[in-house]
Amino acid sequence: MLTDTQERELVDHVLPAAQIPSLDGEGPLWLQIRRSMAMAILTGEWPAGTRVPTEIFLASYYSTSRMTVHKAVQSLAGEGLVERRPKIGTVVTARARERPVFEIWDAADTVRQTGGHYSYRLLGCAMVPAISPLRTELAVDADTPMIRMLCLHLSDGRPFQLEERLINVDAAPKITCQPLEDVSPGQWLLANVPWTEARHAISARAATPMVAEHLALDEGNACLVVERRTWNGVVPVTLGRFWYPGADHSLKGQFHPSW
Repeated sequence: MLTDTQERELVDHVLPAAQIPSLDGEGPLWLQIRRSMAMAILTGEWPAGTRVPTEIFLASYYSTSRMTVHKAVQSLAGEGLVERRPKIGTVVTARARERPVFEIWDAADTVRQTGGHYSYRLLGCAMVPAISPLRTELAVDADTPMIRMLCLHLSDGRPFQLEERLINVDAAPKITCQPLEDVSPGQWLLANVPWTEARHAISARAATPMVAEHLALDEGNACLVVERRTWNGVVPVTLGRFWYPGADHSLKGQFHPSW
């Protein structure tokens, strides 16, 4: 077991105020803070071992409440980008930049990493009927309330990703009273609903008439499709099916050995 002195020596990067990232002014403030900090971590600007400024300091720096900052930091901790250490504070994790290709980041983060301007549209949101084949996709019974959503994510005004989303309301009960016209379901779920397991599937599919219409493609054009299912224990939380224009998108990852 490390002594307090040894533990502190492992945390060898303390941020000056000049290295605290600015906000982009888009969306709720807590999401802007989360996004700016995540980008600093993923790009290496905040390397492993960096001590994140205290919530009190960040609240003052960003002229907001401590609760708003806490929500952003908790979201980063849930993603495994930072961890809270007793007597030290919040620290960037050693494996924060070693996420595999199957880790699906928020579309807004992906667009901004490429220098694009992100925007979002909620195309549809409705409760799923008790008798519906969609229930088998999330493996919930007829009595379980479930929402189906259709969302379009854009980069510089062009369709970037079409998102089909099924959500188990029992696993995310507060989602029914959220303003999802402004915040995408993925962003909200990431920050508010815990999950213990995720599974991904990647495939190439032909654009259906609905997909082709929203992604501005010809019907039958090739699309890259990523499906992500999450659970909290044994309870299914959500299924996201993400359609990308096949000619414009690729998945990339960087790996390091674990030894």
